[in-house]
Order: sequence, then structure tokens, then C-alpha cells
Amino acid sequence: MAKGFIVLGLAFLAIGLILNFAGHLSFLKLGRLPGDLIFKRDNLTFHLPVTTSIVLSVLLTLVLSFFLRR
Repeated sequence: MAKGFIVLGLAFLAIGLILNFAGHLSFLKLGRLPGDLIFKRDNLTFHLPVTTSIVLSVLLTLVLSFFLRR
């Protein structure tokens, strides 16, 4: 259980650092990848980040499988 809390804490730390320095990491373009859908109407904008979700899912799967390997 302690190992799980350490991994969870490191994940929160990584997410916090990414969000903090997101302006400096503009090359990532998360949320603006080809395949992310944006619907614009008169006064409504709806973002559906399909590709970004897939990329983040694959990255998190790789990272967690590395750390949680027994």
C-alpha cells in the first residue's frame, strides 16, 4: 500500500509540474492535436480532445506498468 501512495504522489507531482510549466511547454500542444474536435457555434465552443486523451492514456499506461511491475 505504501508503494501505491508513493506512485500516486509522484503522479500528482508530475501533473502539477506539467500544469505549472504548461506555458513554457508549448511544443506539447496537448488539447490542440490533429484529431481533437472543436465545435464552434454562435456563443458556444465545445472541445472534444480525442487524440489528446489517447496519447495521455498510452503514456500513463506505460509509466504505471513500469512502476507497478512486480
